[in-house]
Amino acid sequence: MKSNWDRCPDVEQVNGKMSGSWVFKGTRVPVRALFDNIEDGASVDDFLEWFPGVTRKQVEAVLEHASAGLTADAPV
Repeated sequence: MKSNWDRCPDVEQVNGKMSGSWVFKGTRVPVRALFDNIEDGASVDDFLEWFPGVTRKQVEAVLEHASAGLTADAPV
């Protein structure tokens, strides 16, 4: 999966912040942390509890963006 994260307004990439990784806007929480935690069996509610600076709106936007990327990559 390859997503164009610069089109997702709820994330940002700032030089010198978390080594330039994509993070949830206004936080130092890497977007990758969401997917890693979900892969390990965590729920969205778990993630929000563990990373209180991230909002549900941000998580939903990231998941929607990633899902749209998967759909765009699907063969027709």
